[in-house]
Amino acid sequence: MKFTKHLKWLPISLLVVFFLSSCAAGDTNFDLDPAGFWMGLWHGLISLVTFIISLFNDNVTIYEVNNTGWPYNLGFIIGAMIFYGGGSKGTCKRK
Repeated sequence: MKFTKHLKWLPISLLVVFFLSSCAAGDTNFDLDPAGFWMGLWHGLISLVTFIISLFNDNVTIYEVNNTGWPYNLGFIIGAMIFYGGGSKGTCKRK
């Protein structure tokens, strides 16, 4: 009974993984414009999924090389901080 309860989340989980990996950074075949702030934010948010994909695919990297400079870097750092929790997890007290 418990197994089937968790099994219903499998298709949803797979869809989320495929959705997140669809815009991974680093594929130079489709780079027309340099990545800006919003793409940096997105790449920071999906950095864990992109890292896992990059272990198996040499064409995908975590960081977009063709970018606009500091706006992309700022977006990437903010996205990574949002996803990984920033410094807020270190300040939480356990009860």
